[in-house]
Amino acid sequence: MKRFEDAGAAAIVMYSLFEEQIAHEAAELNHYLSYGTESFAESLTYFPEAQEYNLGPDEYVELLHAAKDKLSIPIIGSLNGISSGGWIDYAKKIEQAGADALELNVYYIPTDPQLTGQEVEDRYLEVLMAVKQAIKIPVAMKLSPFFSSLANIAFRLDTAGANGLVLFNRFYQPDIDLETLEVMPGVVLSTPMAMRLPLRWIAILHSKVKASLAATSGIHTAHDVIKMLMAGADVTMMCSALLKHGPQHVTTVITEIREWMLEHEYVSISQMKGSMSQKSVADPAAFERANYMKALNQYKVVI
Repeated sequence: MKRFEDAGAAAIVMYSLFEEQIAHEAAELNHYLSYGTESFAESLTYFPEAQEYNLGPDEYVELLHAAKDKLSIPIIGSLNGISSGGWIDYAKKIEQAGADALELNVYYIPTDPQLTGQEVEDRYLEVLMAVKQAIKIPVAMKLSPFFSSLANIAFRLDTAGANGLVLFNRFYQPDIDLETLEVMPGVVLSTPMAMRLPLRWIAILHSKVKASLAATSGIHTAHDVIKMLMAGADVTMMCSALLKHGPQHVTTVITEIREWMLEHEYVSISQMKGSMSQKSVADPAAFERANYMKALNQYKVVI
């Protein structure tokens, strides 16, 4: 984290603390508190040694606290799950540890065919409102693009008090191993092509919601950052590019942004922000269906 700060990062979003980790720690504690209580009275105060399987919710909070002591840039905590119950205590702990904000990384795959889209959206709102009532620091919602009306859920979350919307959560899809016949998890780092989806929606949502808009997925270069800012992003976020190139890549990107702005006579970020949003471009339909038809008509097959 210190290396990222030294390289010029404006803020750091910590890795996510998963709801399952919190639930595991609670279950493990309950097990050891009650273990052997039916044997004899003295065992009520006996705590057997825990297994070496600690997913570390408390260590997460300790790391955040240590980072706040060492760094001057904002540190943002992240919780990943879908229910509000298990998150509240750790949302409070993250706030108490000094986090400047909290990201709710809602990773939810609705597989129940009887669960309606409205019910799914209501869960997101319930989580947001429960956490907002529990803490005072800003709360951002990290969303997937898989809503029947993304503009509407963005508007509802904005109205419910979300301080920021992070677009988008890039769900990692499973694969199948043909030799072992097992479903295999796997992480595939993003490519710049992945930025097209958040670019479109940030351009559409810019000026339509009060919440800050954070762009994530596929942002690798200075040009990617500039495009997102022009679309209307308040923040651009990097992960895959930094895993590939290391913290020094932040310095490279910032330097190249400054060089591009000088070459194109921009005096500030605010001057370019939103200049290519749907509200500002000459052809607003370019971000909608018209772009789809135009792209197909222009494509030429080379044999």
